[in-house]
Amino acid sequence: SEISNGIDEKVVREVLAQMGIQSRITLKKAKALIEKIEEESIRRGMNSVIAICGPEGNPIAVHVMDGAYLVSYDVAVKKAYTSVAVKMSTRELGELAGRCTFYGVDTLESGKIAIFGGGVPLKCGNTIIGGLGISGGTSEEDHSLAEYGLTVLRDIM
Repeated sequence: SEISNGIDEKVVREVLAQMGIQSRITLKKAKALIEKIEEESIRRGMNSVIAICGPEGNPIAVHVMDGAYLVSYDVAVKKAYTSVAVKMSTRELGELAGRCTFYGVDTLESGKIAIFGGGVPLKCGNTIIGGLGISGGTSEEDHSLAEYGLTVLRDIM
């Protein structure tokens, strides 16, 4: 496929890969990240749902741990989507929504936006390559586990 200015997208992806920059998280790397987060979730005594989406917000992988809450599936997917849609953590967005800057943002886009902790954008350098959403604990617990995921991402990429 071609990018709008006529440059071959495959060539751009190859150049970025040679520079160590990926434009999106792959399924293989998403699965590796989920595995590490699941191990930490177990260590913390949490039954989580871990969702990873691409930079356009579409799900790549969703992992439901045994004993996770039914509602956690939708919440984790929304957190992953939100983190790439607004290019910040869902915790940060929640703080902005609470200060009236973005009050009501969570009611937009047919309820696809989450404004409590547990969603973070995944980056390679300054490029958002996907989003991570975690649901299963409190907002603070989910955010902490998502931040753990960011530290593990460095090793996986």
